[in-house]
Order: sequence, then structure tokens, then C-alpha cells
Amino acid sequence: MAWYLYLIECADNSIYTGIAVDVDARYQQHLNGTGARYTRSHAPRRLLASFEMADRSAASKAEHAVKKMSPSAKRALAAGLLPVPQVAAPAGLLESVLEGTEEDS
Repeated sequence: MAWYLYLIECADNSIYTGIAVDVDARYQQHLNGTGARYTRSHAPRRLLASFEMADRSAASKAEHAVKKMSPSAKRALAAGLLPVPQVAAPAGLLESVLEGTEEDS
């Protein structure tokens, strides 16, 4: 199941960052006042961007990284000017996956 990282611009020009399986449904929750506590006191203005992540763990780690970013960096991310923070695979995992896909000669 895909998870998404999303960015919402709020009425006070702040940017809320969250994760969800269904971004449209989650955005509606924010609009209806049933989303995160932050968006209850900082009214959502618009959905800036959403990015598909591999799984919940990757989405959570990317969310944590984005929340550390400055507002201008978050806007650059939403505009596609910065890459989405990616989660590094554990050492050796990529090599073991690639070895399993190689054909014997």
C-alpha cells in the first residue's frame, strides 16, 4: 500500500506537513476541522503538493526530515525545485537485492 507525504499551505502562510494513504480524504478532514490539531488553529488554504513514498516507514522518515526544513525550502520542495528526502536502505540491502535479480551466465 502506498503512503504519501503531503504539504498544506495554511491561511497564515505556514506550511503543514503530514502523511496519509488517501491525501484527498485527509485534506478534507483538515478542511472540516477533524484533521490535525495544527490545522484546526491554522486554517488550510490549499494543498501544495503530495509525493508517493514506498511505505509508511519511508513516509514517516521523510515527514520528519521535511518538518525540519525552513518554510522557503518546503515551498521549493512543493515546486519541484528540491528532491523529496529519501530514506537510505540499510547497508548491504541493495547489493543483496541486485544479486537476487542477476541471471546466471
